[in-house]
Amino acid sequence: MSRTHHLSVNKGAARIVDHMKRCAAELGIAVSEGAAGETLIDCGAASPGGIESGRLLAEACLGGLGHVSVGPSAAFPRWPFGLTVRSSQPVVACLGSQYAGWQLASGEGEASYFAMGSGPARALAGLEHIFADIGYADRSDAAVLVLETGTAPPAELVRRVAQDCDVDPADLTILFAPTQSLAGTVQIVGRIVEVALHKAHTLHFDLARIREGVGTAPLPPPHPDFVTAMGRTNDAVIYGGEVVLYVSGPAADARALAEGLPSSTCADHGRPFAEIFRAYEGDFYKIDASLFSPAAVSVVALETGETFRGGRLEPALVDASFGA
Repeated sequence: MSRTHHLSVNKGAARIVDHMKRCAAELGIAVSEGAAGETLIDCGAASPGGIESGRLLAEACLGGLGHVSVGPSAAFPRWPFGLTVRSSQPVVACLGSQYAGWQLASGEGEASYFAMGSGPARALAGLEHIFADIGYADRSDAAVLVLETGTAPPAELVRRVAQDCDVDPADLTILFAPTQSLAGTVQIVGRIVEVALHKAHTLHFDLARIREGVGTAPLPPPHPDFVTAMGRTNDAVIYGGEVVLYVSGPAADARALAEGLPSSTCADHGRPFAEIFRAYEGDFYKIDASLFSPAAVSVVALETGETFRGGRLEPALVDASFGA
């Protein structure tokens, strides 16, 4: 993917982080120094955060290569506002940065800590196989990591992350917000294009042919219960998300992608995610990964101008999940 080799997702995210620091008071976030010297930005744990901090968190997670907006949506009358995400560098923005593919763990027993790392720092560490698949690596003297958690990581883990990224802990910024928070809700639903890109990757579609990505999904109400909150954010995508991908190459390939991408291709489709999660006894990894994809997809074949569609929105399931 030679056209993206010069892009730095960490430098792009750093510009957003600088803005968040300057506007911390109005965003309702807290900026502090961690035990290892890293910068911590609490976007919704002990700090209230909000929709705007979540929107900026999502854009930082995209490495500055995507735009996230909140606006009115007519698709779901009971939930009149939604998120729209777009990127002209969707593969690097979504898979090279936003995707939560870095397992971070330390300690044992009550002192254990676990979180899935996402955001630009992943592209500096380069520990995941997906970076070889997309042919991307970042170079930056500072790193930005995003965690979906309500607790900052321990110093030992921070030092290990910094070492993997080849930066000093003082040059590492960690942004975090729990799923139950408003900011956490926004940043998770802001992965609507990313789940489509990841599904395309598992379908072995040539990612270099995906030129643009645009997605939208309803904004769910947060919930203090973790499983309920996780269910709502996932259902916003699985049953309420819609994505358009613009691709090059044969129209037949675009048609096949549109048929394979929607969440309805999964046998577990049709129940609220929280119900599915409980049915698998809370083991996230037992759930068929093909479920994590948009409800409706359009794939535009740029060479022929044809548009192929797959899947459908499920307003009733969205209503049931969101507590209508």
